[in-house]
Amino acid sequence: MFSGIVAATGCIEQTDPLGDGLRLTIDVGGLDLDDVAIGDSIANSGVCLTVIERAGKRVKFDVSRETLDCTTGLDRVGNEVNLEKALALSDRLGGHLVTGHVDGIGEVVKFVPVAESFELLIRAPEAIAGYIARKGSITVNGVSLTVNHVSGRDFSTNLIPHTVEITNLKNLRAGSKVNLEIDLIARYVERMMAWRDGENQRPS
Repeated sequence: MFSGIVAATGCIEQTDPLGDGLRLTIDVGGLDLDDVAIGDSIANSGVCLTVIERAGKRVKFDVSRETLDCTTGLDRVGNEVNLEKALALSDRLGGHLVTGHVDGIGEVVKFVPVAESFELLIRAPEAIAGYIARKGSITVNGVSLTVNHVSGRDFSTNLIPHTVEITNLKNLRAGSKVNLEIDLIARYVERMMAWRDGENQRPS
């Protein structure tokens, strides 16, 4: 589990074919690796990946074709990625509970400065748009954000300059693709409602 609070940004230095997937070599920049071991999880722009090798500030991850097909930004050398280590039980939860399992790829409609902040307008895929609610939580490229407005498939959020500066969201522009993860609570509510409705339809 993660919190959506980015600890550092890294850069994809190398991508090597691995079956139908890829092996990524990422320079993790300022991410503290003192407590990271082989087999630990690190979120890369919202995608939970397992550390398979590390040397200095370079960490390697294997990414399956399935993961590559349902995410964006992990297959190109030079891409900047948001990094967050998995939560420890004693950690402060500054964002919201994030699994690191991307639900869909969104498209940036608008990313513009507004007064002292930035407005980010994103179009979500039809399949997950119904899970996004005003004042609810959403994860964009691994960053925990609060939804301000929703209209159909489009939702907007305001970013403070600090968030823009320390994450790869600063690179966004109209047409950019982003990894989206809906609020974990929304998934369970939908499942419970579906189960309840199914139970109610069963003959006694």
